[in-house]
Amino acid sequence: MTAPITIPAPAARSPVRAPDEVRMPARQRPGHTIVALSGALDGASAPALRAHLIGALRRSGRLLILDLGEVASADAAGLAVLVGIRRRAAALGITLRLVAPGPQVAALLRVTALGRALPVYPDPDSLLEAPARRP
Repeated sequence: MTAPITIPAPAARSPVRAPDEVRMPARQRPGHTIVALSGALDGASAPALRAHLIGALRRSGRLLILDLGEVASADAAGLAVLVGIRRRAAALGITLRLVAPGPQVAALLRVTALGRALPVYPDPDSLLEAPARRP
């Protein structure tokens, strides 16, 4: 049985957060970069998220890994950023992979079928060892 996906209704939001207020630390390793995202991937965070990930693409090796383990929720705006970054990455010859999505994000990727375009792995180590699994 599939659990329903709950996407919170838009609430009154503060102005869009500046990139330095969004928690997205990056770790560079030989040949790849891991960006750990946290919080909500939503309309309020989308501009800062996009700017940060474009910068990460410029510094990345051939593989950019987005660690979603601390992402509490996502909406259409957040997913649109991920799709856009995937397209930019492909144009640069960089592979984009998602790891460790929480239940809400995994369900959203599954329902929207974006898990096919954005391969998902349980953790960064398994990414290097096995083919993509569906969320």
